[in-house]
Amino acid sequence: MANFLKFLGLSFLGKKTYIGVDIGTASIKAVELTGSDKGPMLKNYGILESHGHLERLNDAIQTSSLKIIDTETARLIKMLLEQMKSSTNDVSASMPAFSAFTSLLDIPVMSDQETAQTMQFQAKAFVPLPLEEVAIDWIPVGQYEDSKGVKKQQVFLVSIPNEKISTYQSIFKNANLTLRTLEVETLSLARLLTGGDPTATLIIDIGARSTAIAIAKSGNLRYNAQTDFAGSSLTQAISRGLGINIRRAEDLKRRSGIGGTGAEYQVSTLMLPYLDAILNEVGRVRDVYERSYHDNVERIILSGGGANLLGIDKYVSDRFALPAVKANPFDKISYSPEAAPLVGTLGPPFAVALGLAIRQFTKQI
Repeated sequence: MANFLKFLGLSFLGKKTYIGVDIGTASIKAVELTGSDKGPMLKNYGILESHGHLERLNDAIQTSSLKIIDTETARLIKMLLEQMKSSTNDVSASMPAFSAFTSLLDIPVMSDQETAQTMQFQAKAFVPLPLEEVAIDWIPVGQYEDSKGVKKQQVFLVSIPNEKISTYQSIFKNANLTLRTLEVETLSLARLLTGGDPTATLIIDIGARSTAIAIAKSGNLRYNAQTDFAGSSLTQAISRGLGINIRRAEDLKRRSGIGGTGAEYQVSTLMLPYLDAILNEVGRVRDVYERSYHDNVERIILSGGGANLLGIDKYVSDRFALPAVKANPFDKISYSPEAAPLVGTLGPPFAVALGLAIRQFTKQI
């Protein structure tokens, strides 16, 4: 399923422990899952965060306008997995949504060979690079009959520049790790958060420097977008509005959330214009999807570190008149009793890494 390393002929067959690595814009998260009688079980997890990105653009690990910092990222990944004492060197990794060109296509039902030829032709229409400079993959989403009785299929087309793939291979090689699978982060979220559920779901993944917006159902990604308004936008608004340093502003954001009263009310009012900017783009994505594919979104799932902002689920639910909940990926993953108090907070920010690691335990790959 849209693994841009499949041409290497690599496989996880016979292994029972899998690591997912999510390289974000300001943090690196990793989880290690192992097989158990109850299915995939959390063995270990870890995170390295860069706080300098809040003050200096160039301190971000990667952004939509900056290349990923190869050598430093490799060093951080190696350090993180050494601290975790991981039991395997094989990893699955994600790429940010802004690295990919994607489109949901409606085409007639045809053979696999004909579909491959059609995808190459379709890619020319939306990939702003020569096709020899990109890797193309596609995921069958479903079939239906149109109003004229013609059998059609929906196919999600994904294209990533070869340069990006080579960069990720180099990073993990320099970290003394073997990169087994590589996929767009929203594919991981779709698999984990909507697998087995046909409800059309809008996923809002609020990171530090960018927000990924996806629509998925039955584990399949159907629409993909992103905005550069994100968690750091809210923090910087508090810092400027109150005249305090960025670390203090980040602490206030996490403690106060939105919808606060009394002394916390001012903090909320400073953040809301930037949160609304994110939600304006979310609304645009929903409208385009519903209008283009005649399929109504029925719920919203919030993931990423921004999903832990107090009151955000109610605010989003009220804004769109839809149920909105924080991602709860651990409903599909078992864990030790010691981890139980943490899973509610860990779930949203670790959703991508968990979606990568759980891929090997599912048939939907």
